[in-house]
Amino acid sequence: MRAENSATRGTAIAVGPLTDEPAGSGADAGTEAGVAAGRARGRAAAVADAPAAGGNGTLLAVLGVVAFSLTFPSTAWGLESFGPWSLVALRSLLAAAIAGTVLLAGRVPVPERRHWAGLAVVAGGVVVGFPLLTTLALQTTTTSHAAVVVGLLPLTTAVFASLRTGSRPPRAFWAAALAGAAVVIVFTVQQSGGALSAGDLYLFGALLVCAAGYTEGGRLARTMPGWQVIGWALILALPLAVAGAAIALPFEPVRLTAHGVIGLVWVAAGSTFVGLYVWYRGMAEIGVARASQLQLAQPLLTLVWSALLLGEEIPAAAPVAALAVLVCIAVTQRAGVGAARRS
Repeated sequence: MRAENSATRGTAIAVGPLTDEPAGSGADAGTEAGVAAGRARGRAAAVADAPAAGGNGTLLAVLGVVAFSLTFPSTAWGLESFGPWSLVALRSLLAAAIAGTVLLAGRVPVPERRHWAGLAVVAGGVVVGFPLLTTLALQTTTTSHAAVVVGLLPLTTAVFASLRTGSRPPRAFWAAALAGAAVVIVFTVQQSGGALSAGDLYLFGALLVCAAGYTEGGRLARTMPGWQVIGWALILALPLAVAGAAIALPFEPVRLTAHGVIGLVWVAAGSTFVGLYVWYRGMAEIGVARASQLQLAQPLLTLVWSALLLGEEIPAAAPVAALAVLVCIAVTQRAGVGAARRS
């Protein structure tokens, strides 16, 4: 069976176990040639079902990482005009309005019932949980500190993906992923002097819920276009966003500034909708675990934006960490491609 849409066009979808044909089924049954043919068909189906390793998926995932790297500086700008609860609620409202307009214009049918549980995980993780927890954290910590802590997200996502999908990346993949995470941890401890801020609890919680949302979104993006995944997740979270805005806005003062408005618009349109669209589509093409490792570069990109947009100092250790992280990314990508070819 073949399923075709903008996220999976040309990708074969297996509809049964990828095992050899049972004995007695066909003319070749019981013969050595028949067993070999069955195994060959099983291997061919497994390769066809594996995520593609093409550069297009990698490029889309990279664009998603660039969009996400601007999220923390934009949130810091948004907090100049709005309280944390108001900012998160308005962010979801605006993103849902964009998504709803696009879904209506495209006359996209409502997803099947079997997809709604996964969409709820996406909504809870990347539409509500991660934005809220990181926004609360940014009230007590800098964007550069938050960026390096959230740098653990690739490893967290890879673990979630392995548990959720049953994938088994090779040892080289995990070694490089752990090395990249170690670089991020050492960088964080070195920059913070060994003491974690109060906002770290929010950030660690954000890691867990976002990894779950990324994993489920990447899985769904193999059966429907990525923009529909995030679009329907935003629609699903819309009632909560409306209620949150109605409650928060009367209690949190609003002081409109150019930075505040730009920050709100970016986190709603850029990070939440466009960024997640290209990110989920990229994950659908190259796999959740491999795509997640590209996010090892996100903290360092955020440091650059923090310096340019917020005037924060770039730590002296950043170039060294950047080189080490990029080496880890290269190893994980090579290991993932090799595993796909050997399948």
